[in-house]
Amino acid sequence: MLIRARWLLPITAPPISDGAVVVQGPRLAAVGPYAAVRASFPAEPLLDLGHAALLPGFVNAHSHLDYTALRGLLDDLPFLPWIRELTRLRLSAMRDEDLLASARWGAVEAVRSGVTTLADTSASGAACRAMSAAGLRGIAYQETFGLAEADAAAGLARLREGLERLQRWASPLVRPGVHPHAPFTVGPRLFAATVELALREGLPLSVHLAESVLERELLATGTGPLAEFARRLDPTWNPPGLSPVQYLDSLGVLAARPLLAHVVQVDEADVALLARRGATVAHCPKSNAKFGHGIAPLGAFRQAGVAVGLGSDGMASNDVMDPCEEMRAALLLARAQARDFAALDAAEALALATLGGARALGLDDQIGSLEAGKRADLAAVSLAGAHLTPTTDPASVLVFAAHQSDVCFTMVEGVVLFDGAEVKTVDEAEARRQVQALGERLAQERSRAR
Repeated sequence: MLIRARWLLPITAPPISDGAVVVQGPRLAAVGPYAAVRASFPAEPLLDLGHAALLPGFVNAHSHLDYTALRGLLDDLPFLPWIRELTRLRLSAMRDEDLLASARWGAVEAVRSGVTTLADTSASGAACRAMSAAGLRGIAYQETFGLAEADAAAGLARLREGLERLQRWASPLVRPGVHPHAPFTVGPRLFAATVELALREGLPLSVHLAESVLERELLATGTGPLAEFARRLDPTWNPPGLSPVQYLDSLGVLAARPLLAHVVQVDEADVALLARRGATVAHCPKSNAKFGHGIAPLGAFRQAGVAVGLGSDGMASNDVMDPCEEMRAALLLARAQARDFAALDAAEALALATLGGARALGLDDQIGSLEAGKRADLAAVSLAGAHLTPTTDPASVLVFAAHQSDVCFTMVEGVVLFDGAEVKTVDEAEARRQVQALGERLAQERSRAR
């Protein structure tokens, strides 16, 4: 089909007024001004999106779909108590079918938000099933844990079992990856084994890293609340005396060119090391700010040449998967941190949410921009709202004023997933009923435990 919109945002080229793309099968056959595209493809059926901005689908570089049902339940907790309560609810109150219902609703929210690709982390594998069923693209990272050296073999065995599940649930658009959780839950032996597995089998690897001051203190000096947490898991644990980035490098983890989530507590030497090793970053500005962890040095990453995408994190810590809000937060926090209006502009923020995320995931040859030959992963944002009128600079309006509720169209691999009225690949009414009932049950469980 030929898809027309008031504005077309290719990302790798300036916005086009009255633009169009031609979708042939799973790919884009043409991108440009409507008149020129129509002249070259006179017989293609037309889908006119009207007063909307058409752009490549958003890439969510870090999510946890199977925690969507915990939205709003843990907002009263700081980081470490949050981890404990999240883990308790996950293990004691969420069955496999609950995790799937939670992930399914997360996939619905992604589709309705114009997100077409996710890098999702899950211990259950539920997100892989949900992403595949919804028609989304992405990487489903199998999470593993095991800080004590004695737990490494069991952690690796669980990882292999999880990967076998993911292979069954994956789709042509969703591939498995591995995710040793974080330096305070995974020991050197399990890190090394996971990296060896990833390199041998060609699996993408991701890690939560340098998220908090607590993690930095743990690794540098062995002090603070996370040190107590770590020693409960492994009484023999001792600090390496390194920064989180240096620590992963010492274990060979950076050799796998991992996608690193958060990366807030780093210095210039850490950033330079990430750039040399080819590691990439999932920047989660809202989640980082919500916990009071700080602001990741986005400007330093970009200046060093580190590929950066934007991530929502899970709904247990962010509450909403809104690419527009993440772009807005990334821009405003970057300017505030640098005290510089020029630290990040709207076009650059939009690129982070699309092509930047694609680069961070190693998918920029397929997605992230509107170019002939790339995959037909598209999102459109209606510009009809009062808060979006007038629109003279579409990138600026999307970053500073739009919301996920303004998204009116989502397509992946040439297949329409959302037409502005309903998600085509999921029974939304039933999915909503299930996740609402689950959320209420989890709230009751938390109340009983207090």
